[in-house]
Amino acid sequence: MAATPEKPAAATPRRKVSRHRGEGQWAVGHFTPLNANEQAKKDDDGLNVRTRIETIYSKAGFDSIDPADLRGRMRWWGLYTQRKPGIDGGKTAILEPEELDDRYFMLRVRIDGGRLTTEQLRVIGQISHEFGRDTADITDRQNIQLHWIRIEDVPEIWRRLEDVGLSTTEACGDTPRVILGSPVAGVAANEIIDGTPAIDEINDRFIGTKEFSNLPRKFKTAVSGSPLLDVAHEINDIAFVGVEHPEHGPGFDLWVGGGLSTNPKIGQRLGAWVPLDEVADVWAGVIGIFRDYGYRRLRTRARLKFLLADWGTEKFRRILEDEYLKRALVDGPAPERPVEEWRDHVGVHRQKDGRFYVGFAPRVGRVDGPTLKKIADLAEEHGSGRVRTTVEQKMIVLDVSEDRVDSLVAGLESLDLRVKPSPFRRGTMACTGIEFCKLAIVETKARGASLIDELEARIPDFDQPITINVNGCPNACARIQVADIGLKGQLMLDRDGNQVEGYQVHLGGALGLDPSFGRKVRGLKVTAAELPDYVERVLTRFQKERESDERFATWAARASEEALS
Repeated sequence: MAATPEKPAAATPRRKVSRHRGEGQWAVGHFTPLNANEQAKKDDDGLNVRTRIETIYSKAGFDSIDPADLRGRMRWWGLYTQRKPGIDGGKTAILEPEELDDRYFMLRVRIDGGRLTTEQLRVIGQISHEFGRDTADITDRQNIQLHWIRIEDVPEIWRRLEDVGLSTTEACGDTPRVILGSPVAGVAANEIIDGTPAIDEINDRFIGTKEFSNLPRKFKTAVSGSPLLDVAHEINDIAFVGVEHPEHGPGFDLWVGGGLSTNPKIGQRLGAWVPLDEVADVWAGVIGIFRDYGYRRLRTRARLKFLLADWGTEKFRRILEDEYLKRALVDGPAPERPVEEWRDHVGVHRQKDGRFYVGFAPRVGRVDGPTLKKIADLAEEHGSGRVRTTVEQKMIVLDVSEDRVDSLVAGLESLDLRVKPSPFRRGTMACTGIEFCKLAIVETKARGASLIDELEARIPDFDQPITINVNGCPNACARIQVADIGLKGQLMLDRDGNQVEGYQVHLGGALGLDPSFGRKVRGLKVTAAELPDYVERVLTRFQKERESDERFATWAARASEEALS
């Protein structure tokens, strides 16, 4: 009998070995793009798209635009497609990009340091009127955004802006975005140091060049010599904060790694003092670290804050000094605590030259083309032709003589631009929201404006500083985590089980030398319809329970969940 052959042993399944290709850091040799965004940037620098816009897309129309340009590289020139009208928030995360895209664009005008002349403001207003259906929003990064822009009109808009010294260069994209600056730089009586020369040098040397036009993600900068800490330095990738060094005099304290979005981080001091004439070099060193060592594998971890969290401040400063600056930085002091609650410069304030600046509050940053031109007219008539935007969605007219202040105030008030606004008008900000933004889930601008009206009518005696920030999605463009009352848009069910617009509530966030993220009470969500009732209830409790001189953020940190619900 023949022997039965044995069955061969079953082969052991070979385990797939995945080779981790790192975080895509160029400085350690990882140049192969690890996602579609990185591949698109390697294929063609975003700055190059301008030629195609001018020579092809503006002539052949919207349908001629390459998708990689439309949803990527055009951002390098301040252009985003806006949301197609009529698409509700429930479809934001479901539809494909081409289904959300309208055939019109948001155009962001870059305003470094918030500095405008009346000629520039008038040109923006005219562009808004002619090409943007009179839309205009002052952002919390000192820019002005227009909507309803057709690709056919973009070259003419660029020509008009550039004729008066403005641009949209790197206003969006994985680039060094607009540089925030104190809106009263050079005129404030209490200023430590004027950072304007540093902002100009950074712009002249680096903005619009290919040295830093391919970053892992956006890079946000702030420079201010104001003791009010008026540029939200705590939440920028890099910030230069005015300080007085006991030996070297006025200069800047260096902060890095701030940012909000879905993983918020407060920036960290490197403990270094930087003189004015070295700011641009230090800026180039820090952004160089971000370009070379920044994480490019996952866009959710591609901001500088993640690199700093892994390295720590000591290593970051050492790499900056050893590899980029080739010299040691001077140790320096921290900023002093600001003495004023408000940092927005709203109201009438004396300048160091004896004249005055006048800050005023539109509703949640929303203006329009005709209003911008009227502001320019008023500023020209009453001042020297200099206007500023702020990081709180406000504006300022500079250089007003004492005998012209009352007339200017009356003119602004006639346009519903409040120089002495209620705390609610003064402290409420809102992002673009579902009206135009493809990421948004809920309405923001109109909601914020109506909330102001409701609160002014319901609690007219409220006189404490309060910030109410309304955001249309989790990305925190309106800084919800650092507001007294931060409202993050989401869809929810009302009492009858209907899906409606609503907000998750963050309470007691703050900036300043005691920065903190707002407290989230478990399960605390408010429908849009219930929002005025809720905010009135919480602020009324604050009025009753607050101790002497207690700020809302301090009260919210100690209050019971019942008091905050």
